[in-house]
Amino acid sequence: MPQLYSVTPRISVGDLERSIAFYRDLLGFRVGAVFPPESPTFALLEGGRVALQLSMEQPPGTTTIYFEVDDAAAWHELLKNRVPIAWGPEVYFYQRREFAVMDPDGHMIILSSETTDPPTCRE
Repeated sequence: MPQLYSVTPRISVGDLERSIAFYRDLLGFRVGAVFPPESPTFALLEGGRVALQLSMEQPPGTTTIYFEVDDAAAWHELLKNRVPIAWGPEVYFYQRREFAVMDPDGHMIILSSETTDPPTCRE
């Protein structure tokens, strides 16, 4: 069977510059490219081994993006005073610490890392 190598979510955004700033400034993504050059409506972003595409081609909808990170507690500490936290952090029975923020277009961003800490949530 042919192999799948990676997945890159493409999310619809209402304001490309605002969304680029959110992912770049808060989550540490680098801007790989924006186009067309005269009036950009599309951006390719890279962050570690993760890629993300932002597009103004469709009306914004809602998407949930789940990022596996090295240390969700450290990410929470970094973000908690910069963006509203939607929920968490919680430790779940499946041994993951997770929390969520919302991007400017209402997409839920979940950051999750493995942990051996006891669960704080029954869900």
